[in-house]
Amino acid sequence: MTPDESTFSAGRKESSVSKQNPTWISEWKPEDEAFWNATGKTVAKRNLIWSIVAEHVGFSVWLIWSIVATKLPQAGFHYTTDQLFQLVAIPGLIGSLMRFPYTFAVTMFGGRNWTIFSASVLLIPTLGLAYFVSQPDTPFWLMLLVASTAGLGGGNFASSMANISFFYPDRMKGWALGLNAAGGNIGVSSVQLLTPILMGVGLINLYQATPVAGVYLQNAGLMWVLPLIVAVFGAVFFMNNLTSAKSSFKDQLAIVGRKHTWIMSFIYIGTFGSFIGYSAAFPLLIKTQFPAVTLGIAFLGPLVGSLSRPLGGLLADKIGGAIITFWNFIAMGAATIGVLYFVGIKDFTGFLVMFLILFVTTGIGNGSTYRMIPSIFREENLRKAQGKGEAGRALAMKTASIESGAALGFIGAIGACGGYLIPSGFGKSIAVTGGPQLALEIYLAFYATCLALTWWFYLRKSPVASGATSLAEARV
Repeated sequence: MTPDESTFSAGRKESSVSKQNPTWISEWKPEDEAFWNATGKTVAKRNLIWSIVAEHVGFSVWLIWSIVATKLPQAGFHYTTDQLFQLVAIPGLIGSLMRFPYTFAVTMFGGRNWTIFSASVLLIPTLGLAYFVSQPDTPFWLMLLVASTAGLGGGNFASSMANISFFYPDRMKGWALGLNAAGGNIGVSSVQLLTPILMGVGLINLYQATPVAGVYLQNAGLMWVLPLIVAVFGAVFFMNNLTSAKSSFKDQLAIVGRKHTWIMSFIYIGTFGSFIGYSAAFPLLIKTQFPAVTLGIAFLGPLVGSLSRPLGGLLADKIGGAIITFWNFIAMGAATIGVLYFVGIKDFTGFLVMFLILFVTTGIGNGSTYRMIPSIFREENLRKAQGKGEAGRALAMKTASIESGAALGFIGAIGACGGYLIPSGFGKSIAVTGGPQLALEIYLAFYATCLALTWWFYLRKSPVASGATSLAEARV
C-alpha cells in the first residue's frame, strides 16, 4: 500500500468510526492536512467544546471559597482575617498537587474517561460546602479540610489541557489551548459573579438552613450540581479517547529530567500562578482594603484575565511565544507598581484599573507561555533526530507530542501553586504589616526574575549556550 493509499485508508476509517462516536479513536493524524480537513477538525472541535464545559465547572468549584470566605463572618463564623485567607488559599495548594496525577491520567485512562471521573468527583466539595457552611460552630480545622476538597476542581485543568493538546495540529495548538484554558478560566468569573447573587435566593435549600442576614451560604455549593451533571453527560456522549495518546507513566515521567520543564514551570507560576492567585484573593483583598466597596465587582478581574488568554495564544502563534511572554512580564511589573501606589493612597478607582490591567497581562502571559511548551519540546526532539531521516523525524514528533502533553500538565501543576502562595502571601503581609504592600513587592521581584529567565533561555542568541541559540532562532 502506498503512503497516499495508507493516509486515505486511515482517514476513511476515522471518518467511519467518528460518525459512530466511539469511545476510542485508533487513528489520529492532525498534522495530515487532508485528514484534518476531512474528519479531524470536526472531532477535535467537539472534544474541545465539552472539555471547556467540564473545565469551566472545575474552575468554578475550585474558586468557590474566594467568595464564601468573605461571607463567613456575616454568617456567624468567628475566624480571623488570616484564617479566612487560608480558606481561600488551601484549594489552590490542593489543586496544584492534584494536577500531577491528573497530568498523567489522560494517557493512562483516556481523555474522555478521565473527564467523566474528574467531573463526577466534584460533587464532594459542592455538597460538603453546602452542609458545613450552615453549621456556624464548625471548627476552623474542619472547615479548612472541607475547603481543601475544592482543590479537586483545580486538577481538571491539567488533564484537560494535556488531552486537547493531542487533538490539534502544532500550528493551531496556541489558539486551541488558549480557548480551552480561557473557557475554564472564565469559571472563576462565573463563580464570583453568580455566587453572591444566588446566595441571596432561597429557591434551592437542600438542608433547609435558616439564612443568616439574608444569605443562603449553602447555595454556593448546590448551584453547581446541575452543571456538573451536564458536564458528565457531555463527556459520556460527545467526547473520545485517543489510542495515539496512550503512553506509559515511565515515558511521560521523562519530562521531569528536562531542564525546560522546570524553567517553564517557574515562568508559569508568574503567569497562571498570578492569575489564579489574584483571582482567589481579589474579593477578600477588596473587602479588607476597601470595606465600603461591593464585592459584586470582583468578577471583572478574572473575566478580563480569562478573555485575554486566547489573545496571548494567538499572538504567540503569529509572533512567537517567548517574545510575547518577555514583553508581557514588563507590563505585569508596571501594573504591579501601579497597584502598589494606589493601594497605598487608598484610591479604589486607580487600584481597580491597575489590577484589571494586571489581570489582562496574566491572561496574555498564560496563553503565550502555554504556546511555548509544545514548541520547545518539538524543537528539542527534532534537534536530537537530525540525520536520522524521515523515520527519525516521525518518531521525534510523536515523542514531542507525548512529552509536551505531559509537560503541559506538569508545568500547569507547578504554576497553580500561585493559587496558594498569593492569597497566603497577602494574608501574612496584612497580618504582619497591616497592608498587602510587602506581598506585592515580593511578587514584583518574582516577575523581574521571570523576565530574565525568558530572555536568557528563549530569546538570547549568544552562541555560548547552544540550547538557547536554537530555541531563540526557532521563535518558540
